[in-house]
Amino acid sequence: MRTASIEPLTGQRLAQVHPQRTKKEFTLFCLALAQTYPNAIKIRLVQDNLNTHNASSFYEHLPAEEAFALAQRFEFHYTPKSASWLNMIEIEFSALSRQCLDRRIPTIEQLEKEVLALVKERGDKKIKIHWQFSIEAARTRLNKHYERVNADNARYKQT
Repeated sequence: MRTASIEPLTGQRLAQVHPQRTKKEFTLFCLALAQTYPNAIKIRLVQDNLNTHNASSFYEHLPAEEAFALAQRFEFHYTPKSASWLNMIEIEFSALSRQCLDRRIPTIEQLEKEVLALVKERGDKKIKIHWQFSIEAARTRLNKHYERVNADNARYKQT
């Protein structure tokens, strides 16, 4: 399992490879992410709705004071179910899949070596993501979800 982040405007990346995707691994990744941005007041993290992707993970693996401090560093934003394409890291995962994950890799060590080398190369090249999906486009595309919550959102229907 891989966990990664990308800063779309700078191309800075962070990645980790773990044999599982548990709350412990999520906590370790968030600790590393917080260390990457020591001066950030808030780190905005766009992610899917996996049950490990929340601050409760921190409390299960860190002392309460440390868990609280880490939780205060993050602002979590969740992509809607069945809309992972709204998460920019999925673009990065797609690139990784095409470049190195298109075959069976026999060991976790080899997987980690190849994934981290590719992530480093892409980071060194400062490959950025040019996101062109606007809020208005999201509202139009996801209208059925908006309408379900509030009928006044019908105004976002495509004509």
